[in-house]
Amino acid sequence: MARYTGPKVRVSRTFGEPIMGYSKALEKKGYPPGQHGQTRKKKQPSEYATQLKEKQKAKMTYGLLERQFARFYSDAVRIKGVTGENLLKLLEARLDNTVFRLGIAPTRRAARQLVSHKHITVNDRIAGVPSMVLKAGDVISIKNKSRELEAIKQALGNRESRYPWLEWNSDTQKGIFLAMPEKDQIPENIHEQLIVELYSK
Repeated sequence: MARYTGPKVRVSRTFGEPIMGYSKALEKKGYPPGQHGQTRKKKQPSEYATQLKEKQKAKMTYGLLERQFARFYSDAVRIKGVTGENLLKLLEARLDNTVFRLGIAPTRRAARQLVSHKHITVNDRIAGVPSMVLKAGDVISIKNKSRELEAIKQALGNRESRYPWLEWNSDTQKGIFLAMPEKDQIPENIHEQLIVELYSK
């Protein structure tokens, strides 16, 4: 499936947040990209524009295109509970996002590549689908032959993040998806209710 391959900093500047990773350029140029980024007159965006921008931010954060994002929203509607929170939980439970959260890869884009190239296993079976939604108790590990990859070793060497819904064992290099995360545990700055309102139109 196609993926956004353009400048990551440009996307971050559009939303005013480092949604595709930290960059010094975002600090130096804290205004929207483009020829008129600094001089553009600020006007109050419409309700629709605000909702659409929030959806675009969520899509870019998790690396999804429109059709796939819409499918996740449809799944969130069918699950019992608050639709917006269900959507974020499903996005966080994706395999590529979990590989990123565990610290096996430095970015979601790198995590997606590891999964697509079949370096990751789930419950001791090779998993090559980045959009796979994990369930409580699933065990994520690095394939034995892939543990010596420099990119993986470097990512694990810089590993700092800890998330309460994930558990990582450095000795066995295995992680466990303990449960779906709660809304207040998810660190992304996404106002999911705006997305729900947009799809409800």
